[in-house]
Order: sequence, then C-alpha cells, then structure tokens
Amino acid sequence: MLALFEYAPLILFFIIYKTVDIFWATGVLIAGSILQIAYYYFKQGKVETKHWVMFGLAVGLGSLTILFQDDQFIKWKATLVYAGFAMTLIVSRYVFKRNLMQKIFSGIIGNVLEENQKFEVPTALWDKLNTFWIFVLASIAVVNIYVAYNFSLDFWVNFKVFGLTGVTFVCLIITMVSLFKYFPDEE
Repeated sequence: MLALFEYAPLILFFIIYKTVDIFWATGVLIAGSILQIAYYYFKQGKVETKHWVMFGLAVGLGSLTILFQDDQFIKWKATLVYAGFAMTLIVSRYVFKRNLMQKIFSGIIGNVLEENQKFEVPTALWDKLNTFWIFVLASIAVVNIYVAYNFSLDFWVNFKVFGLTGVTFVCLIITMVSLFKYFPDEE
C-alpha cells in the first residue's frame, strides 16, 4: 500500500495527462506532491530527504512548466532526480566511505526479519550493488532526456510512467535476487 502511495503523484499525472493535457497534469503532480509531503509530516512526524528533493523538483520545474506553458521543464525532472540519486551514491561511497545501498537494503530486509535472525552480506557484494545502482540511475537520467528531446510528448510520458518504473522494478528484483542467498534460513 505504501508503494502505491509513493507513486500516487505519478499515477495522477499520467491519468490527467491522458484525459486533459501536460499542463493540468503538471498542476496535479504539484498538488499530489504537496499532499504527499503533508501526509509524511503529519503521519510520521518527519519527511525524508528524498521526498523533499522530489517535492522541490516537482514544484520548481512544474511551476516553470505551467508559467511558461513549456513542457521542456517538467521533462528534466526525472533526469535531475535520477542523476541526483546517482551522485548521492557516488559521493556517499567514495567521499564519506558509506555504502547507501547497504544501509537502504539492510533496513528494508531488517524490517521483515525476526529479532534473532542475522543478515550478513559481504562488503564486496554491497560495493557491486552500489556500482550497479550508480550505473542504472545515471543511465536512466541520460535515457530520459534523450527520449524527451527525440520523441513525442506522448511517447515520453508513457516512457516515464511505464519504462522508468519498469526498469527500476526490474533492478530491484535483480538486487533482491543477488541478496537472497544471504537471507537467514527458515527454521
């Protein structure tokens, strides 16, 4: 259910784009992002940095899209988000010597394990996964802007909603499969 909530602004964007136009869809994306931030703040008492980044880009680039009636601004949102996440992984790993993929996936998997179960993965695998995600996120950033400028608006919207989401989902599956053999055995 939480995953559906995470994608709610994107889903609403797609529906409104298909029924009205890109400018109304962008307005709905901004409104959905505002509601999402409000929900996190009032429900959880805090808003994660990634949500603030997505919100800032949606409001900033979305406002420019509506103000200038130019869809070029909103097309940059996905590229900036994915490039920003790739840069965050690079800086975290090679400047601060922290592997964010290890932190993220250990937290996710730790939430489903029982207290006495251990989840230990070799550092080399975490480094490979971090590099894999850097490559994936940077590639998505480049491909998004390529599609935005070389294909129709309709094709780009479909690519953004289904293509980028699909690629991300497949990469999550690849990550989980590579971690699977380190899951604790069921007793």
